[in-house]
Amino acid sequence: MGGGAEKVTHSDGCLQAAVEERFTAVRGVRVNNLFQRVPSVYGTLQLLMRPIWKGAISFGLVNIPVGLYSATSSTEKIKFRLLRAKDHSPIRNKRVAEVDGEEVPWDQIVKGYEFEKGRFVIITDEDFERVALKSNQVIEIKEFVDLDQIDPMFFDEPYFLGPEKGGDKAYSLLRDALQKAEKVGIAKVVLRTREHLAAVKPVGKALVLELMHFAEELADPNQVGLPSVQSGAKELEMAHSLVQAMSEDWQPDKYHDEYAAALMKVIDEKIAAGGKELPPAAQRGAPPSTNVVDIVAMLQESLKQRGKPAASEAKKKVRKPAKKRAA
Repeated sequence: MGGGAEKVTHSDGCLQAAVEERFTAVRGVRVNNLFQRVPSVYGTLQLLMRPIWKGAISFGLVNIPVGLYSATSSTEKIKFRLLRAKDHSPIRNKRVAEVDGEEVPWDQIVKGYEFEKGRFVIITDEDFERVALKSNQVIEIKEFVDLDQIDPMFFDEPYFLGPEKGGDKAYSLLRDALQKAEKVGIAKVVLRTREHLAAVKPVGKALVLELMHFAEELADPNQVGLPSVQSGAKELEMAHSLVQAMSEDWQPDKYHDEYAAALMKVIDEKIAAGGKELPPAAQRGAPPSTNVVDIVAMLQESLKQRGKPAASEAKKKVRKPAKKRAA
């Protein structure tokens, strides 16, 4: 990544959207091109957001004090309350003991590990503190790797990293070094009593900590019954043409939660109807599966809808130059 306009990688676009969504949720306003304005916005984010964790980034002998901030927002998700059907009274969840059904107050609740069926060992706050891993309070960078070498399946959840008091210079230095080297730092960190693998990556003027899965946490894709069928040359050529016809630059603002918008419309309609039942909606089934016989026809039709001829038809239209006759 150069020093001027930063290169956006395969997952930076998603983080760009997360930055803008989070800032929108906090401020309640829409800011265009926020990704290019992270330097001016980032200080505001620190003032408006509280860190969910404080510690340091460690690489070599350098330690950078940082705070960890949520990079995603659920404020726009539609939330429902559970109600009793007869009078719409809200339902409250209670913490009850299995043995007698009595409610248990928070000050009488402890954490236990079930080592045998029905037998527990109690783990206290002091016991958690005995786990003296360096990653408890430190994001310890183990090595630096190319982002393109990491399968996106390993990435889980992004967080902002913000410099704490006295960490501005070292924070900027690490960010700029990562951009210049086009690398990400692979680190370990303990959050919520669990150690995570993580990547420290530059996104615009910010550093982002993206939690990752350990290799043993990823399931084997061969367990889902992958096909061993070889694609035919004609079908592959047409499918490739359709992929090319549908290819665009990644623009995260093009995509929105249409289901939530449609559901909110139904909710508004029902409020306007005084809570009465709405007319039944048209039934929609799953689209039929494309079988082997008509897959070529479906590809041809898809290409026509995209305004491009099928590859086989395009070849027919290319006229070969006439051969010159010998004098």
